[in-house]
Amino acid sequence: MNIKISGSSGYLGTIISDELIKSGHRTEGISRNTLYGPIEQLANELKDTDAVIHLAGAPILQRWTEENKREILDSRVVTARNLASAIMRLDIEHRPRKVVSASGISIFAPGKTHTEKSTEYDKGFLGEVGKQWEKVWELLPGDVELTIFRMAAVLGKKSHAIKKMNLPFKMGVGGKVGSGKQPFPFIHETDVARAYTWAIEKPQTKGLYILAAPNQISNAEFTQAMAKTLNRPAVTTVPAFALKLIYGQAATLLIKSPAVHPEKLLAEGFHFKYENIEQTLEQIYH
Repeated sequence: MNIKISGSSGYLGTIISDELIKSGHRTEGISRNTLYGPIEQLANELKDTDAVIHLAGAPILQRWTEENKREILDSRVVTARNLASAIMRLDIEHRPRKVVSASGISIFAPGKTHTEKSTEYDKGFLGEVGKQWEKVWELLPGDVELTIFRMAAVLGKKSHAIKKMNLPFKMGVGGKVGSGKQPFPFIHETDVARAYTWAIEKPQTKGLYILAAPNQISNAEFTQAMAKTLNRPAVTTVPAFALKLIYGQAATLLIKSPAVHPEKLLAEGFHFKYENIEQTLEQIYH
């Protein structure tokens, strides 16, 4: 299939594109200028494309100034709206048959366990971003299948999360965040790429899916697994107030989290290659 990808040059775009190519598909990026440009130009870019994957979005873990919050929101919502509007402009025979979009588990209320059936959403900025990001896809024509992956933290050899944690853990000063009791949902990068490929190739994969490993752990359990894998101590605690000094309100991402279970993915036959944190870290570091 011929697949167009927004955010194709980023970390996720690269690993997903590589997996699709390995599976025999053709991929091409959608440039930022085209994504934000005239709708007619974007529609022409998408004409006769089999599927569209939407990954574009500014990093969420940064201080939430008013300017940064606007960029976080617009980079997701405006781009998704432009894609949906461009597809709507195309005649049926020239439209992509499927759109697969990223979203985040941060849409859910923290401190609770969620499946795809959950409607208990975060009442702050993150919840609002998630809801607007997903709602804009209602503009899509009804004949186009839509899959939305609410994704957990992605772990892999080149993932941003692992890069940030490598140095303190290897120096023996890694540790839990705050109480460490908060959930730590995660997904291995390989399973991310496999899930997007699965959604592209399998008919009737419509609606919302949680993309997180089935094994549920806490931040403290992740810390211990990381320390064991690296054979380093993990006795330090990163206090919540220190994170708030660095990230401001965005520290919520690290201090609080929802617990999630990929009920729908499992029910529809998707097989996770890395189901638990031990397997995940073993692959990353060995």
